[in-house]
Amino acid sequence: MYAFIISLAVIFVAELGDKSQLMAMTFATRFRALPVLIGITAATALVHLASVGLGAVLGAAIPTGPISILAGLAFLGFALWTLRGDELDAEERDKAKHATGSAILAVGVAFFLAELGDKTMLATVTLAADHGGLLALTGVWAGSTIGMVAADGLAIVAGQILGKRLPERVITYGAAAGFAVFGVLLLVEGVTA
Repeated sequence: MYAFIISLAVIFVAELGDKSQLMAMTFATRFRALPVLIGITAATALVHLASVGLGAVLGAAIPTGPISILAGLAFLGFALWTLRGDELDAEERDKAKHATGSAILAVGVAFFLAELGDKTMLATVTLAADHGGLLALTGVWAGSTIGMVAADGLAIVAGQILGKRLPERVITYGAAAGFAVFGVLLLVEGVTA
């Protein structure tokens, strides 16, 4: 349960202000909310399942203390990455607005590709490497998937109702602070292990 809760919280915060959240908002201005949410959920579940598998392999190969230190450093890096900002460029915005065919397929493919190598994917790999055992890894996968879908759900609601971005500065600083806190906690855990 710990792995589920920590993964849900970390990925929810990581997704706030992320490029894929901006994509969710953009898709929500073009398509109905339910197909957008289904596409996001399917893509997220697949990417995070692969991330957990990669993290489990790394976690089995490296001792716990160094993994926690590496995870802490990674989360501090994610905090800096979040402060740097993440925006859709004109081409990505245009693709999101003019997607054709099935909304679920368009959103799913766009999200799958956008998440490969994204900070939420790397954070999920890091969380899985830090939590061993099938039950904990299942918790990481479920928590990271639900956390991301919940954050993107907020963007869908905002896109449907407001049609514009959430206050970006507050989201950016909050997400960076969350990463920094988790980073420090993991560093402390790694040093004391």
